[in-house]
Amino acid sequence: MKSVKAKQRLNSCILYLIKIIVAVIMFLPIIWISTGGFKTLTEFTSSPNIIPENFTMENFSYIFKSSNIWVYVRNTVLLMLGTTVGTLLSSSLVAYPLARMDFVGKNVIFTIIIATMMIPNIALIIPQYIMFGKIGWLDSLLPMIVPAFFAYPYNVFLFRQFFRTIPRELDESATIDGCSRVQIFFKVLVPLSKPTYATIAVLSCVFWWNELTQPVFYINSDQWRTMTIALMTSYMYTSGNAFVINWPSIMAAATLMIVPPMLLYFFGNKFLVGGIKTTGLKG
Repeated sequence: MKSVKAKQRLNSCILYLIKIIVAVIMFLPIIWISTGGFKTLTEFTSSPNIIPENFTMENFSYIFKSSNIWVYVRNTVLLMLGTTVGTLLSSSLVAYPLARMDFVGKNVIFTIIIATMMIPNIALIIPQYIMFGKIGWLDSLLPMIVPAFFAYPYNVFLFRQFFRTIPRELDESATIDGCSRVQIFFKVLVPLSKPTYATIAVLSCVFWWNELTQPVFYINSDQWRTMTIALMTSYMYTSGNAFVINWPSIMAAATLMIVPPMLLYFFGNKFLVGGIKTTGLKG
């Protein structure tokens, strides 16, 4: 009996040791980025050490004094909130009739929506760029925010699958009480779908906070530049005839960019876990 317990404890120790090693490997790039923001440019380019020899706050000071960081943060937050609100509203509204109503061609429409997920986003950028250019939306956040109000296929799929788990008897009871289709959606389905809304909101916020491809295509001026573009262009300078990349300042800005998604996860973790549990309990 004791030998069995000893083997179980040994297996547990080995398992935890493997987990610790994997966790260290996964967090090593984040640690390297975070400590790189406290190095001088000379030390960063000459020393591979993770721990700085001489800690300095000059890089963080440079970010706040020598760049329009608050403009970049404002634009990123506007982009993140606009797209998240748009996709939550539109995707849930599109998923509602596909999950709760019966009409001719419902499955065909849903199949077409899912089929659009096969098209890479990068393949649509050139036609969209030309279209938004003719409309006059280039160099603004509109080319990214407005399409979010026309639903994203993956989010439609998530909402539809969750709406299907809610008993239809609730719709019938609400109809008997005099509720319309719109009232059933907002008073019955939306309150019961909070975990799904929270999950999609967190995923959308993290995606658009880190998005680079679309802002690079659509934004040209510093007025609408996001944090991801700023990391590419705002922390470089000219030294004589040489073009120097200020890597420590880039690492400092990247460290600041890591903080909001981490906080969002810590505060939204219970909603994500609750959504997984709720989805698993409903058959």
